[in-house]
Amino acid sequence: MVGRLIETLEDVEEGAAWLAAREPRFAEALALSGPLPLRRRPDGFDALLGAIVSQQVSVAAADAIWRRMQAAGATDAAALVLMPDEDLRACGLSRQKIAYARALASSGVDFEALRAMPTDDVVRTLVELKGIGVWTAEIYAMFSLGRADVFAPGDLALQDATRLLFGLEARPKEPALRALAEAWSPWRAVAARLLWAYYRVANQREGVR
Repeated sequence: MVGRLIETLEDVEEGAAWLAAREPRFAEALALSGPLPLRRRPDGFDALLGAIVSQQVSVAAADAIWRRMQAAGATDAAALVLMPDEDLRACGLSRQKIAYARALASSGVDFEALRAMPTDDVVRTLVELKGIGVWTAEIYAMFSLGRADVFAPGDLALQDATRLLFGLEARPKEPALRALAEAWSPWRAVAARLLWAYYRVANQREGVR
């Protein structure tokens, strides 16, 4: 079962109101951050490639790499397969990410079929691809498929925002944050948006592309 989708800003507002009514700290964060962004993206190859580019780099660095890739025509699967490694390195991709990008481009993944899969199945399908971990799969499900009840507890910005907002002594590790986020179902994807917005306010920089 696919479950609720986030299609419009009204969906985000509904989720934010639900969270704020049940958790006072979310209400405080929402007051600081203001209205939350929709953060919906098209699905498909370039969306998943963009998630790979964003792995373990800052938002600013990922944006710069992505712009160079677009200029070079490297965001198209067929074109990327034919490009020499030197051109991809010039865009800012590491040797490891070049291997991941090539593997994705030649994987033949059925992006249309992912739209109808339950979120857990989406994640299981994507993590079978080289270079796609749980974080990347959850980000794709959240932003490109619009799943309302998916979280990405391996995200460092979400961990840090949770530490700050909930007054924790240390940044929660992925298992602890995954367990904590269960209380935010069925709007965990909106909780993520709210925590990223709070991170931006608290740290004066973006936590996600």
